[in-house]
Amino acid sequence: MLFEGLKHSAIAGLCLLAFAGQALAADLIDVPTASYCRLATTSDLALNENIGEVKTEVVRMMDEAVAAANSSQWLESSRPVFVWASEAKVACGKAYGYLKTNYRDEDYLNKCECFHSRMEEYMN
Repeated sequence: MLFEGLKHSAIAGLCLLAFAGQALAADLIDVPTASYCRLATTSDLALNENIGEVKTEVVRMMDEAVAAANSSQWLESSRPVFVWASEAKVACGKAYGYLKTNYRDEDYLNKCECFHSRMEEYMN
């Protein structure tokens, strides 16, 4: 009997906690969100019509991101360079994969340039 009462109290407590969490989350709806790439709408990579130049630039950014992600300087740093390098590495890698088939994926081109610029921003 005591166990049943505790079980119902625990369930009621979880329900109350879940409701309170939803109420707090609802308060965040009107909070302005910051853009990762404040000035970027469409990247220079996506606007460049010369696919050879785009490939070269994507490979350069990808190589720099790989080097930063593997560097102990940034792995042990309190700055988020490693995080943005890892994101840039993936986005640029996917963009390059599409470019090898002569397909320009604007989403990954934008992400590649954005994440790479964020990485560089935190390096300085």
